[in-house]
Amino acid sequence: MYGVCGCCGALRPRYKRLVDNIFPEDPEDGLVKTNMEKLTFYALSAPEKLDRIGAYLSERLIRDVSRHRYGYVCIAMEALDQLLMACHCQSINLFVESFLKMVAKLLESEKPNLQILGTNSFVKFANIEEDTPSYHRSYDFFVSRFSEMCHSSHDDLEIRTKIRMSGIKGLQGVVRKTVNDELQANIWDPQHMDKIVPSLLFNLQHVEEAESRSPSPLQATEKEKESPTELAERCLRELLGRAAYGNIKNAITPVLIHLDNHSLWEPKIFATRCFRIIMYSIQPQHSHLVIQQLLGHLDANSKSAATVRAGIVEVLSEAAVIAASGSVGPTVLEVFNTLLRQLRLSIDYALTGSYNCITGVSSKIIKEHEERMFQEAVIKTIGSFASTLPTYQQSEVMAFIMNKVPLPSTQQSIEAGKAGENRNRLTQIMLLKSLLQVSVGFQCSNMLTALPSAFLDRLLSAALMEDAEIRLFVLEILISFIDRHDNRQKFSTISTISDISVLKLKVEKCSRQDSVFMKKHSQQLFRHIYLICKEESNIQAHYEALYSMLVLISIELANEEVVVDLIRLVLAVQEIAQINEDNLTAYNRCALFALGAAYLNLISQLITVPTFCQHIHEVIQMRQKEAPYLLPEDVFVEKPRLSKSLDRLGPEVFFWQSKISEVLGGSGYNADRLSTPYVPQLTDEDRLSKRKSIGETISLQVEVESRNSPEREQRAPAEEITYETLKKAIVDSVAVEEQERERRRQVVEKFQKAPFEEIAAHCGARATLLQSKLNQIFEITIRPPPSPSGTITAAYGQPQNHSIPVYEMKFPDLCVY
Repeated sequence: MYGVCGCCGALRPRYKRLVDNIFPEDPEDGLVKTNMEKLTFYALSAPEKLDRIGAYLSERLIRDVSRHRYGYVCIAMEALDQLLMACHCQSINLFVESFLKMVAKLLESEKPNLQILGTNSFVKFANIEEDTPSYHRSYDFFVSRFSEMCHSSHDDLEIRTKIRMSGIKGLQGVVRKTVNDELQANIWDPQHMDKIVPSLLFNLQHVEEAESRSPSPLQATEKEKESPTELAERCLRELLGRAAYGNIKNAITPVLIHLDNHSLWEPKIFATRCFRIIMYSIQPQHSHLVIQQLLGHLDANSKSAATVRAGIVEVLSEAAVIAASGSVGPTVLEVFNTLLRQLRLSIDYALTGSYNCITGVSSKIIKEHEERMFQEAVIKTIGSFASTLPTYQQSEVMAFIMNKVPLPSTQQSIEAGKAGENRNRLTQIMLLKSLLQVSVGFQCSNMLTALPSAFLDRLLSAALMEDAEIRLFVLEILISFIDRHDNRQKFSTISTISDISVLKLKVEKCSRQDSVFMKKHSQQLFRHIYLICKEESNIQAHYEALYSMLVLISIELANEEVVVDLIRLVLAVQEIAQINEDNLTAYNRCALFALGAAYLNLISQLITVPTFCQHIHEVIQMRQKEAPYLLPEDVFVEKPRLSKSLDRLGPEVFFWQSKISEVLGGSGYNADRLSTPYVPQLTDEDRLSKRKSIGETISLQVEVESRNSPEREQRAPAEEITYETLKKAIVDSVAVEEQERERRRQVVEKFQKAPFEEIAAHCGARATLLQSKLNQIFEITIRPPPSPSGTITAAYGQPQNHSIPVYEMKFPDLCVY
């Protein structure tokens, strides 16, 4: 009976009659608005009928699509849109199911216009905030279909652009509809992200040529807004901006896979652009998650081509700079550990020519220049990362890098053989270059904090190595630490300038912390400067760095005592070139003379003692007349003018220690210290470092006089030192060391192999002997002195009081416990 009544229009249900009435006889007339208002009022008055209205509209639309009556299809979708916008009752979920079914039907059509129509309706629906949640709604089909539309390859460029833009808008609608609703399908699942993100990147990557042409700026702006590239970028930014902490990984992984699959790391332009968008879109506190994923991806591509690894590293560098405003993460040292590990692997690849360093078999051809390019990229990235860190973390990073440098003076394993030496040398150079990158951006007012003892000891150990390039890196690193007021560039060239005021140097009084640092480490620094000056492999860059080092110490860290020691050091360097016990070349000797002249000229103007300035100026003038090859203007040029007759120089072209001591002593400086020649101390570091000969490192504690010293005749003749006495001293010291080493070996062996009873008896005897000695000391201490009054004369004629027993000493109250 119901079916029979359905054939008669008057007996049909009211909601069907209202739906039928919104369709005109001619589809070109469009939706009948008055009847649409009646349908809307009915739906609001009887919300329980809304699901039936949606089902009936869906039925009509599917029939019209199959019959190609596209005008009625558009009218049906318009009616659906109006009903969605007007109705927000609790029963809207069933209506939405019908709506989504109709949208899916349109998207399945091969007609571009229907696809675009369905997408537009879905976007309108996505912008509606529903009052009631949905537990069973699925958007899997829409994600797949919109992603497919983003990759449209339609022959017509205009239609292709419209379809792609519809696909992007659809994905944007899916994201907006689901990202904030926990009851909806999780859009952050990999199954969805693996479709959405590559679709957006595909459109971001392909820029149509026609899009760049527009006749006016206004039209250009509109055209740019309509382009798939701009729309894809906006959608990607919106997606990443909504990502929470746990969703970052799922959003970034498809980006990395897309760049791998399409070989987009090598040009690195698009990859850099993508990660700029990512870093600026995500929440700042999540920046370190992106960086960690890039580091993991770099590890995963350890055996990829050098160009690919270099692209990943350069993207890392860009990301680190942007992440400076957010957070690089708690695991800072892991970042640098990964980069240093990749640096070491690259060195191995370059040396072995294989990505498999164990078997030596590789199917890929390794190009050394590409590996060098990758190494430079890693070093640049290390500097970028470090520049984003606070000062205390930069100090930790520098100590971490320095501990990775293989040095002969430590317990660190040093590989033997020629291949091992090459690997060690390349590792040392690359790590020191990395350290230099970090130190350049390091700013710390306290040198005790900037250069702790353990770090400084290892750094200076590298300064004693034979390799000239390594020594130069050490000097540059030290200079970057000391130069806290950017004075280095003002005297980058060595010269004897007559007025240093034109340099506009920033000179500040030495702080208390700097004075403590120099008191603790000055002799160690001076000793290494002295030893570096004696190296025959030095070139102009070394002397410029040495000059900068001396001047910066004078400006940044010098008090009166340090200035005196610096002058003594430079005079000792002059003596190296003058006596030439190390058989230096003519260039090295002239360079040392010129270095001393340039420094003394500058320090004399800094301390402003007129008589000192006059002496320095007189010697420089004499050199200009008699020996210009001893001045920096003739030595540190492209074609230096040298002289081979350096052993026949007259006394007037030298700076005399006695004269300087006299003029500075009269101005309040320590004349006794100035008159004592500088002699570096012998340390164990010299024996452990890789030096060419013992004579280059072992400095005997002998007061050496200058050959042409005018005061030499006035002093008592010192003990004659011959080759035999030197040889005997060296042989004796070696023999003593051998005996000591053998004794230690025997002690260790005894405690390892002897029975317990024997060891216990031995220790008991030693304890008894020690106790007897202590008893003797206590007896002497408490015994009253034989002559409680009177004084005796010490060895140097100075009166000295008798020692007072402990029980008679008067201690202040605060010292008594």
